[in-house]
Amino acid sequence: MENNNPHLYEEEEDNEDLLTLSLSTGPRPQPPSLPPPPPPLDQQQQTLFLQQFLTIPQAPPPPPSPPSFHNYDHAAVSQEITITHSRPPRSRRNPFQAPRPGRTETVPPPFPWATTQRATVQTLDYLLSQNMTKISGEVHCRRCDKVFNIEYDLKTKFTEIASFISNNKFAMHDRAPSDWMNPNLPSCEFCGSCLKPVVTKKRSINWLFLLLGKMLGCCKLSELKYFCKHSKNHRTGAKDRLLYLTYVGLCKQLDPNGPFDV
Repeated sequence: MENNNPHLYEEEEDNEDLLTLSLSTGPRPQPPSLPPPPPPLDQQQQTLFLQQFLTIPQAPPPPPSPPSFHNYDHAAVSQEITITHSRPPRSRRNPFQAPRPGRTETVPPPFPWATTQRATVQTLDYLLSQNMTKISGEVHCRRCDKVFNIEYDLKTKFTEIASFISNNKFAMHDRAPSDWMNPNLPSCEFCGSCLKPVVTKKRSINWLFLLLGKMLGCCKLSELKYFCKHSKNHRTGAKDRLLYLTYVGLCKQLDPNGPFDV
């Protein structure tokens, strides 16, 4: 039985036309493929890549200066420039001044253990060789108004003071401790008041007696400056500084080879 449906014939004709068109044109071309992406750069390559484009060109370095015999030429130049624009430097006063007119460095020894030099005592070896084992001095009681004579054993007292300085020198920081600033003075046997050393003129101070009795703190500031002046030490500063220099200076005179360098 034949199918006389006109729509069926139209669909068959359309299908035949499409088949003919596809055979004549061939297969549809595929779209061109993109090239594969480049491999990722590592951290170092990225840094070099950025530096090539971001680095600012710099001026070439200056030529090297000629060799110098000193390492402080630049410091010397800057110092010269500073000095040129400032007032000339003032010369520092010499702390080791010569004695005033009419005075000499030598005086008659005020005590057997003193030398002819001002504020200077004999060495410990010399004193022991001369059988000077006891050092005496005068003290005064203000309440009783009496003067007493006290003596100390030279070797025993000096060893005690020298050991203290040797063990505590760095801890003192060039300053006298409170025991030196406020000495423990002997007491009067009659009234119990403190006995203070007798000091008349500076050139007649019994330095060795004051050292052994730890009574150098009773000296005035001017008297400590007197000692520092004639022992070739700076005499500027507070009293604890000058008192420290006096203690160490006297120990240096007694034992020149001991640990008493200032």
